[in-house]
Amino acid sequence: MKTKDEIRHSVWKQLTEEKNGRFPFPLVNRIPNFKGAEIAAAHITTLQEYKKAKVIKVNPDAPQLPLRKQILLDGKVLLVPTPRLKAGFIMVKPEWVPAGEERKAASLSHIKSYGKEIPLTDIPSIDLMVVGSVAIHSDGRRLGKGEGYADREYAIIRELGNPPVPIVTTIHSTQLVSDDIPRDTYDLTVDWIATEKGLTKTNSPYEKPIGVEWNHVTEGEMIEMPILKQLWELKYSKKER
Repeated sequence: MKTKDEIRHSVWKQLTEEKNGRFPFPLVNRIPNFKGAEIAAAHITTLQEYKKAKVIKVNPDAPQLPLRKQILLDGKVLLVPTPRLKAGFIMVKPEWVPAGEERKAASLSHIKSYGKEIPLTDIPSIDLMVVGSVAIHSDGRRLGKGEGYADREYAIIRELGNPPVPIVTTIHSTQLVSDDIPRDTYDLTVDWIATEKGLTKTNSPYEKPIGVEWNHVTEGEMIEMPILKQLWELKYSKKER
């Protein structure tokens, strides 16, 4: 069985060699941007889960920019985690964005000018979550770039009492792998895969995390991601009352 990292590097290599990746380069060690990202995003908007959703959380990476823009155009609330979860989440309401500036507002470099960082206690109930991926198996098993942010983000909202929500990812079709992706209990699986070729429902048999597995959180991560410390204190103080 290949390791998680071997599968990641195989996908990055294939995307690069077949020229299906696009700026920013190099593709290695990131959620790779890909040709057809706009088409994949458009497929997601046809889902009933998307149409019904009022608040959608999307990762901040380049290939999901077209979808973040569309969410604002469709009058939905956009929630984006700050890079490396340093400052939690940024919320952008569509009414805060002047017409024609949706793409700019959805970009990582300008999002803070249109949205605002919100404390954990102010995070609205999320209806749909979109994650970036490096590799995906057809049964929903997923590999990100290896730092566990999407897994943690889902675990955090569940800790806060958010009900389970559908998980969607957009990838290039060549990022769909047949490798037996190793899976840990804290790994997030996806329900829908959107590529430039269409939509696939995974019918994943794997359970999603129901909260943060604190035994896997290091002291260093508590320092690097203050949101984890805030969440721990929020939960701990509740138990003390």
